[in-house]
Amino acid sequence: MKSYDAVIVGGGASGIVAAVFAKRKGASVLLCEKMPKLGKKLLVTGAGRCNLLNEKLNESFYNPEARDLVRSVLGRCGKDAMLGFFRELGLQVAADETGRIFPVTQQAASVLKVLELEVTRLEITVKLDCEVQDLRAVAGAFEVRTASEERFVSPKVILCAGGKSYPALGADGSAYVLAQKFGHTVTEPVPCVVPLLAKDPWCHFLQGQKIRAKVTARVDGKPVSEAAGELLFTQYGLSGTAVLDVSREISIAVNRDGKKIASVTADLIPAMNEGELKKEFGRRLERKFPREELLEGLLPHKFSLAFRDILQKEDVAALVKVLKHKEFKVSGTRGWNEAEFTAGGVPAEEVDIATLESNRQKGLYLAGEVLDVQGARGGYNLAWAWASGAVAGSSI
Repeated sequence: MKSYDAVIVGGGASGIVAAVFAKRKGASVLLCEKMPKLGKKLLVTGAGRCNLLNEKLNESFYNPEARDLVRSVLGRCGKDAMLGFFRELGLQVAADETGRIFPVTQQAASVLKVLELEVTRLEITVKLDCEVQDLRAVAGAFEVRTASEERFVSPKVILCAGGKSYPALGADGSAYVLAQKFGHTVTEPVPCVVPLLAKDPWCHFLQGQKIRAKVTARVDGKPVSEAAGELLFTQYGLSGTAVLDVSREISIAVNRDGKKIASVTADLIPAMNEGELKKEFGRRLERKFPREELLEGLLPHKFSLAFRDILQKEDVAALVKVLKHKEFKVSGTRGWNEAEFTAGGVPAEEVDIATLESNRQKGLYLAGEVLDVQGARGGYNLAWAWASGAVAGSSI
């Protein structure tokens, strides 16, 4: 069996960076990737543009139970360190007006290319189409077994095989099984940043319509999160950035906790409060607007058809109430193929806060999405991948 100082399981964002940082310390490194190419999932991030980081990077943008770990990791490899790393590799980046940081090429392929060039420059051993099926602790080291019956031995292993989102790109949750072999627990993974299922006539009638809205997610009638942004009506329910931003809490409630009562309340005209909206409708009625056209200029024309029954009545207050508090009952979420991230995984408290070494097995490290760490949209999840990979790789 060939031996290495470190074996990295998973050739995505965190795995590649872990391999680079481990190799820079002088270790002999084997990077195992089950797909025929490194970083396939990376290529679809940010709609193919690769939202690398965010100017406003800190632990407050992550799930509460992981914030102590995120604070520690970002303290060792924060925004400036990551930007310096990519600039050293030759990648030029720029922030947009919201603070999201992208490569100036606006192409995820540019990010992957500079990482691949560094892997080649450092002469890191890469095995593609290499699925790690078993991992065993043997005599102070690990024996790594692949699906093709290859075996490797190493005193250090870093699990970077990701979560379960986008299984077609290689993420299938296999890292959880490997972690469990060493006594780790796994918080049930559920789709995160994912469209929601809602059986509402509006969704079918308005499918394809996109507006700016403010949405509030509710579980058992209680608000659990809110966001402003795009609201997209689909034939199956709701999507758009605002919905994606509140989907985590609903997904956990319905997919993990078995909650039956979940909903999204939408403010369809967030730029005006209820008083202003009532006054505007009063002005329009005074100007002899046809009742069926009261919404023109406020919402796309098709909404007038959706509101037909209410518009035919003399009740402006009822119209305003629906516009500001339209409720959609949520029955579930779309699946892993449409989820941007995974909520769940190995709990943060099961790794060393400084090194990401397992608290259950010496020599085993965990980085990236295999841990129960989720950031907000906007570059935070890739930031976690880069930073955790760098810390784990530097710690071996």
